[in-house]
Amino acid sequence: MTLIIVIVVIVLLIAIYAGLYNSLIQLRTHAQESWSQIDVQLQRRNDLIPNLISTIKGYSKYEAGTLEKVTKLRTELNSIPDSDHAKKMEVSNELTGTLRTLFAVAENYPDLKASAEYQKLMEELTNTENKIAYSRQLYNSTVAALDAKIQSFPSNIVAKIHHFQQMDYLQVPEEAKAVPKVSFDDLGD
Repeated sequence: MTLIIVIVVIVLLIAIYAGLYNSLIQLRTHAQESWSQIDVQLQRRNDLIPNLISTIKGYSKYEAGTLEKVTKLRTELNSIPDSDHAKKMEVSNELTGTLRTLFAVAENYPDLKASAEYQKLMEELTNTENKIAYSRQLYNSTVAALDAKIQSFPSNIVAKIHHFQQMDYLQVPEEAKAVPKVSFDDLGD
């Protein structure tokens, strides 16, 4: 009878251990898949940029510096290894800011804004930016779940044995945290 109890306890402990290990694997895999989704959307944005630049070039001959910066950042983003998440997001955030500048500049060209091709590209780019934001949110949520599991007992024991590491969150750039200045001084009464 004692032998049966010992065997049942051992089987139960093995089942718990396997369950904890499998849940850590699932969370890590989900985090990696979430990062892949970010990467897919970054690549999609990079694929749209040349079309956008060529469309804008036809209308705006005076914005060469901004267009060159977008091209430079796009090239830099493509050259960053997939494993360097922090650098990839840093350059991506800079590219997003530069694209915003480019969109603001485009406001000065009514013919450009009226162009069907420009409108289509802007819509696709906006959708892609929204997907990037959603993917970042999903990645951070998944990383939070994984990190919590790695730190919680008894899964922290399994995590240590199998060398599971906490993952870094994707941080919001400082300029995005700044409170925008709103002024109604220029509005007429």
